[in-house]
Amino acid sequence: MDKQRDFVLRTIEERGVKFVRLWFTDVVGTLKSVAIAPAEVEGAFTEGLGFDGSAIEGMSRRFESDLLAHPDPSTFQILPWRSGQDPTARMFCDITTPDGQPANTDPRNVLKRALAHAADRGFTFYTHPEIEFYLLKSAQIGPEGPIPVDSAGYFDNVPGGTAHDFRRRSVRMLEDLGISVEFSHHEAGPGQNEIDLRYADALATADNIMTFRTVIKEVAIEQGVYATFMPKPMSDQPGSGMHTHLSLFEGDTNAFFEAGAQYQLSKVGRQFIAGLLHHAPEITAVTNQFVNSYKRLWGSVGSNNLAEAPSYACWGHNNRSALVRVPLYKPNKGQSARVEYRAIDSAANPYLAYSLLLAAGLKGIEEGYELPPEAEDDVWSLSDAERRALGYAPLPSSLDSAISLMERSELVAETLGEQVFNYVLANKRQEWDEYRAQVTPYELAKNIEIL
Repeated sequence: MDKQRDFVLRTIEERGVKFVRLWFTDVVGTLKSVAIAPAEVEGAFTEGLGFDGSAIEGMSRRFESDLLAHPDPSTFQILPWRSGQDPTARMFCDITTPDGQPANTDPRNVLKRALAHAADRGFTFYTHPEIEFYLLKSAQIGPEGPIPVDSAGYFDNVPGGTAHDFRRRSVRMLEDLGISVEFSHHEAGPGQNEIDLRYADALATADNIMTFRTVIKEVAIEQGVYATFMPKPMSDQPGSGMHTHLSLFEGDTNAFFEAGAQYQLSKVGRQFIAGLLHHAPEITAVTNQFVNSYKRLWGSVGSNNLAEAPSYACWGHNNRSALVRVPLYKPNKGQSARVEYRAIDSAANPYLAYSLLLAAGLKGIEEGYELPPEAEDDVWSLSDAERRALGYAPLPSSLDSAISLMERSELVAETLGEQVFNYVLANKRQEWDEYRAQVTPYELAKNIEIL
């Protein structure tokens, strides 16, 4: 740690950094930032930076509002969009109470606790997200709804197009920040894009996702367009998910791999999937935390599900209609064995979402959950009776039902901790109450002339 701090202080001096932004997130996953002068960085390392936690969503109660932000020197990076006259860097922070204890309400600390629980059992948790988002011509929404920057589709090559130049600029900026990108391409919706980050440990991935969202927003501003991670911005187009590949390692060995087993998937891997399936409904209020998230999960069911968004808790080998997919991978590459969780959307708080995915999978291992038979058919094309007969439990169909399932969940309460758990429930109930009170254009168009 001292060497990392020395490196940061030396780099600030050598690169002429004028401002250092200290980043952390609130419980919903909104990025918070405070800029300090270079001369204050050493003090922030040793003592932390004090702030009023009660002013941050879900961070602390009014009678215990004082908190400290401690920058993590391993996350130091120069911000490439601020590398001109006033070079600016950033570091993620861990939040503590004044007596030096990790703040229970810090989402980054929630994930650290979950990772420590896994480490106690000999596991390291790796994640690899595929992040989808829309590029719009403007943030202003007219009568026609959002206007995408193009009308291209899946994997389309649009020479000279906005999205092509946008992805190229974004990928270069991410690489400059030390975030490795595996793929980038146009997605199925008009103006919809996907950029996949290379696998990393879950804490680094969560930090990378928060940085990713900032980069995408900054590049959009630079290029005169608007980027949104809203799960379902257009009713007749696919939603934006964040399919995430998950794997556990024991030292250098992939715990999900077993040569000769079905799909090369070990007992540990099968139990992990069983845990994900069993607990998926109760964690959905976090992996899909907004009213709009359920338009993605259920908006296309019964028609052409272009979004490939899962609605039922089942698994399959390379089955894109399943909640959990066991992807194909290159023969003799056991280290790449993994499972893909497909419900999580691009607007989730990655620290809390990954904490719960890990906790659900570990519960399956610890309790020896039995993996049900795989889904071989297109789950969307089955009837309700067929899905019930096969035991495919539906995911919550609204934020309201997701909240009801979450508030009865011991796993979610234990993983998030009492304060985060209670705040998420309160925040989501408020959102649902506000949404429920709205009179929508649909209701007016459908009813006002005939009722």
